[in-house]
Amino acid sequence: MAHSSLQSYFDARADERDYWKKRNWYYHKTLEDLVDFLVPDGETVLEIGSGTGELLSLLSPKHGVGIDISQKMIDIAKKKYPQYEWAVMDAEELALGERFSYIVASDLLGYLHDVESFFQRLRKISGEKSRIVITYYNYLWEPILLFAETLGLKAKQPRQHWLSDRDIENLLYLGGFEIVKRGKKMLFPAYLPFFSAFINRFIANLPVVNRLCLIQYAVARPIPHDVRDYSVSVVIPARNEKGNIEEAVRRLPQFGSYNEIIFIEGHSSDDTFGEIKRVAEKYAGKWNIRFAVQKGRGKGDAVRLGFSLAKGDILMILDADLTVPPEDLPKFYDAIRSGRGEFVNGSRLVYPMEKQAMRFLNVLGNKFFSTMFTWLLDQRIKDTLCGTKVLFKKDYEKIAASRSYFGDFDPFGDFDLLFGAAKMNLKIVEMPIRYKARTYGATNIDRWKHGLLLLKMTAFAMRKIKFI
Repeated sequence: MAHSSLQSYFDARADERDYWKKRNWYYHKTLEDLVDFLVPDGETVLEIGSGTGELLSLLSPKHGVGIDISQKMIDIAKKKYPQYEWAVMDAEELALGERFSYIVASDLLGYLHDVESFFQRLRKISGEKSRIVITYYNYLWEPILLFAETLGLKAKQPRQHWLSDRDIENLLYLGGFEIVKRGKKMLFPAYLPFFSAFINRFIANLPVVNRLCLIQYAVARPIPHDVRDYSVSVVIPARNEKGNIEEAVRRLPQFGSYNEIIFIEGHSSDDTFGEIKRVAEKYAGKWNIRFAVQKGRGKGDAVRLGFSLAKGDILMILDADLTVPPEDLPKFYDAIRSGRGEFVNGSRLVYPMEKQAMRFLNVLGNKFFSTMFTWLLDQRIKDTLCGTKVLFKKDYEKIAASRSYFGDFDPFGDFDLLFGAAKMNLKIVEMPIRYKARTYGATNIDRWKHGLLLLKMTAFAMRKIKFI
């Protein structure tokens, strides 16, 4: 449909918008709740095709701008939500002088004449950490939606071009973006007490069935181009690891613009802390080594303390048991500095392991949790419990600030970081490593006790991430 005709269509229906939203409130609430989950509070947000402004207001942006092709829609939005900026503008002729951390295009793409050019214009108003949030209909629902319009159950709309999720992915790539996560929601768009919630929260999230959902969504980020050096903090939690402390320092390569090692001692019985102090003094001319004793218990507590002390741009975790070789850390650094990933997770389940590196039941458990997490987070996760994880400090600070969403219950720290990275829409990539057998001491993991705790955390994540 031509620009003028599309504008006239939405102007004519501006006064009816509240009526149709109220009549189909369950669909609109589900869609708004989804976008609200994907967009953190307090960001700078641009909504393109903002209509009368309800969605932008729900997102609670620090600075919000809504644009729409319809003057009447914008007039209504200005009256309802004067605290935000509103402008009449064609989505395909964007002319804005600022960049936004989140750009939302909800149920918009089907109206655009040239989707690729639209994404190229978005690239010009996106920063390196910006995220594009897109929702669109599943094209399999076209006959049902047309039938609903015929019966007067849904507002009539201009015919749209229907795009598959692969079409969207390709057009985003041509426009300079890559998808971070994607998913589908809602099998039953009408409201029936109990039934709708059960179908849409549980059944709709099952594999295969999920492909039939009405709402499709994607979160994308600009494809990175610039590569530069960063400072690095390597945090090494250590409990009863006296025999590995010097090896960790001796074998760790230097990389980045600045390096520091931060040991966090965890109430050891083998004088690990004394060994840390000795090694720090011995290597003082070569390494900046700092250390502290954690007040709490568990690796998660140790990692949080280490990250709070870190001065580097990039934060790394290296387990003191050295089952992940310190020599592999430059590979993690290269992956994150190049922009190929924003959260780099080690994976022990690609290359063959040394004998005794991981017991058979532990391997099965890891494979189970990797399958669950790939499904939960809508990003591929092959190894959830590898101790080596790498991310930017500024991203960690956002994860820490939003920790209340999931709660402080993870003694390992792995789930806390993975949940947080997924919630913040970070690009998660996995780095295969060759997992080594421990040469000193004994593992601090109780596979039955901790396995049960991991199951509880997985069930908790279903409720907080998947079944929303």
